[in-house]
Formats: sequence, structure tokens, C-alpha cells
Amino acid sequence: MKNIKIETERLILREYKMEDIDDVVEGLNNINVSKWLANVPFPYTRENAKEFITYALNNKINSYNFAIVLKSENKVIGATQISNINFTHGTAGGGIWLNEKYQGRGYGTEAFGARINFAFNELGLRRLENGYFKDNEKSHKMQLKFGYKDEGIRRKRFISKATNKLEDEYITGLLKEEWKNKKDSKLNKYYLVKYL
Repeated sequence: MKNIKIETERLILREYKMEDIDDVVEGLNNINVSKWLANVPFPYTRENAKEFITYALNNKINSYNFAIVLKSENKVIGATQISNINFTHGTAGGGIWLNEKYQGRGYGTEAFGARINFAFNELGLRRLENGYFKDNEKSHKMQLKFGYKDEGIRRKRFISKATNKLEDEYITGLLKEEWKNKKDSKLNKYYLVKYL
């Protein structure tokens, strides 16, 4: 996969760098964030961040892992990805997390919208699928805002590394035509994509 930089009004979505370790630890070493992510342990250490960033930098087959950088602070405040890309079928999965200190300001919506737009308009995909844990209403509401539809539940899908609890995964899906027909142009605007 090519190295991509996506720019929005307030954010840059770009490949991880090793210099991001401290920001990643700050964001994920928080049970209020890590409990919603299947594969993120708590506590979250510098070694965990180093391992993940190394993995993200070396695992570019059928996935894009983007650090979310707040331009005004030049700081990584979260991440989003497009994963399990299947160009034959035009499908992918993925998700998002955001440092709790930066939640509630629209950054997650801005980054997620850029991710969706990139997947449909640049990669030519036709369907995106996401999952969330029960009670993660912030994630669910954001997905519904973009036109995702509830599609089902994968019962006892994960053992959360942060809480060690069995979690059901609630599945949502978004079709390209649902995205294109979304009336809220603020959510469906074009973002600048740079190929580096």
C-alpha cells in the first residue's frame, strides 16, 4: 500500500512514526479508551506502543493504519484504520480510537469521515463494516450519523485485553450509495489526499 497523507480542516491522517510512541501511550493507557478496543491491553506501555507501531509500519498488505494528528498541536490524538481490504469484493473493515482528552470536539467525526471518503472515493470500495462493544454508544452514534446500518451481533466475539471480559461485537455496515446519498454535506465533503 502507498504511504498516504489525508488532510482535513483540523487534522492530518498519516502513517505512524516511532516518534508517536508517547502520544499513543498517553491516549491508550486509559481504561476509558482501551476497554472499547479488543486488542489493546491495560495498562498500555511504551513497549506495547513500539510493538504496535512496528506492526503498523510493516503490515501494509490490505490495510491502512493512520495516526490522527491535531494540526494545531502537531500531536497524535488517536488513530483510525481501513483493514481487511478485499479489492475483489470491494469491502473493508476498520475502526477508530481517540485520546479521551480530545473527545467531544468533533475530531473523531472529522477523522472518521475522511477515512470513509478515502475508502470509497480513492480506494474504490463499495462497502465498509465496523464493530463496537455493547454500551459504546459514542461509537455507535457516530457510525449511525454517517449512515451505517445495524447488521447483527457476533456473540462473545472477543476477550477484551483491557478488561479480560468476554464481549459481543455489534456489527454495522455502510454501502457507498448510502454514503453518497447522505444529505449532510458537512459529513460527506472531500478531503485532500496526498500520496507520499
